[in-house]
Amino acid sequence: MGLAALAVLAVVVIGTLMLFQPFGSAEGAAVRITIPEGSSTAEIGAQLAEAGVVSSGFLFRVRATLSGKRDSLRAGEHTLHEDMTYGKAITALSTPEEAAAAPTVSVTIPEGRSRREIVAVAEKAGLRGSYLEASKRFAGALNPFRYGAPRGTRSLEGFLYPATYELDAGAPARDLVERQLKAFADNFAGVNLASARRKNLTPYEVLIIASMVEREAQLAKERPLIAAVIYNRLSDSMPLGIDATTRYALNKPSGALRQSELELDSPYNTRRRSGLPPTPIGNPGLSSIRAAAAPANVDFRYFVVKPGTCGEHDFARTLEEHNRNVARYSAAREQAGNQSPTAC
Repeated sequence: MGLAALAVLAVVVIGTLMLFQPFGSAEGAAVRITIPEGSSTAEIGAQLAEAGVVSSGFLFRVRATLSGKRDSLRAGEHTLHEDMTYGKAITALSTPEEAAAAPTVSVTIPEGRSRREIVAVAEKAGLRGSYLEASKRFAGALNPFRYGAPRGTRSLEGFLYPATYELDAGAPARDLVERQLKAFADNFAGVNLASARRKNLTPYEVLIIASMVEREAQLAKERPLIAAVIYNRLSDSMPLGIDATTRYALNKPSGALRQSELELDSPYNTRRRSGLPPTPIGNPGLSSIRAAAAPANVDFRYFVVKPGTCGEHDFARTLEEHNRNVARYSAAREQAGNQSPTAC
């Protein structure tokens, strides 16, 4: 090979090494570059060379052309480094930035809350629109009538599954409702309803019972016992006597009920009317639903708070036994200055 050929070969090799930099380079300090909209490849190369990001603006342009990335170089702000290889600089400028994750909000729906109570939770979370309206309509694949709800049913009360949901910040309230309905359908599908069916109860009636159990039971072990009391009273055509149903009608979830309120003329007043209230009085969790579907096999028909405990109850089979428990509770309440004699 002649000297001329060797010279040409040397130029080609050196040019290739300079252009493709196969051995890389040690990157230096970070450099913040702002590339204006509409900049040509030559202008971008010149700007990078001036900032010390690459050695040659011309070679940057040639390399971008050979790599097919001339039209992929992005305008805007970029954090690069001094002494980058042409390949790395081109990759940094042509790779789309990952979109920032949309901000989310965590919405926790406590077990047993009614639609009206959940409104405050949805508003506090910054959800858009009316939760009350969104939870009135039958959305998606969940239709209360398929669960045995009567034709007069006008809301999704009972089906709004309590859990913690991650939603986009500012999402519409209907997004929360749809998530709750799907969670309900998924969880309820695994509940064994054989015992309830033997009592000729529909899934919707199980939900009604579960909503009452949720309001009355504070201890997990008592859920099946309270469900049994409800079953036994229904079997005997006894009024259920659960004041939480009257509270639901009054939209008064806490505070003492006045005598006039206890005498409310309403299908939800289970002191005055026998049978179940027309709808669930809240949205029960899975434990209460399971208890309502399969109550304990006991003869209890009465319960009252046990003094000196935190949510525990005294259960009774007869009215005489129950009256003794009530007297014990009343005496403890009087001793406590007419305050609840609990130890919470």
